[in-house]
Amino acid sequence: MTRKTRIRAALVTTTAVVTATAVSAGVSAAGPEKSSEPTRKQIAALFDGWNAALRTGDAETVADRYADDAVLLPTVSNRVRTDRAGIVDYFEHFLLNKPVGKKVRTIINVLDRDSALDTGVYAFTLTDPVTGAKRVVEARYTYEYEKRGGVWKIVNHHSSAMPEG
Repeated sequence: MTRKTRIRAALVTTTAVVTATAVSAGVSAAGPEKSSEPTRKQIAALFDGWNAALRTGDAETVADRYADDAVLLPTVSNRVRTDRAGIVDYFEHFLLNKPVGKKVRTIINVLDRDSALDTGVYAFTLTDPVTGAKRVVEARYTYEYEKRGGVWKIVNHHSSAMPEG
C-alpha cells in the first residue's frame, strides 16, 4: 500500500467516524440539526391545555402555564399582571366563576421553532358563584408562546371583552 493510499484510507475512516458521531449527536455536515417548527395544530392544543387547567379550579395550576416573566392583560380586571403572584391573584378570582372557554375563531402564526402567536376570539361561559346564573362573555385574545427549557409557556396573554357585546 502506497503512502498516498494509506492517507486516503485514513481520511475515509476518519470521515466515517466523524459522520457517525455527528449523526448520533444530532449534527449534520451543515451544523447542528434544528428541531422542526411546531405545527399550527400543536400550538392550538396549548389553549386546550390552558382551558383544562382552568377546569381544575386551581389558580396555581393555571399560573404554571405562564412563564415567570409573563404579562397578563386579563379580561375581567383592570390590573396588568406582570408576575406569578399577580397572575395567581387574578385566577383565584376568575376561577370562582367556573369559566369554560371555547375558541370561536383562531389565527395561529408560528414564528420559529420556539415561538408562536395564537390570536382570535373566544367565548367563556361563566357561572355566578352566588346565584348560579350563567352568562357568556365573548373576548378577543392573543397568546404569545415561547418554548423555554423544552416546555411551551405563555409569555404574553391579552384578553379583552368584545366592545359590541
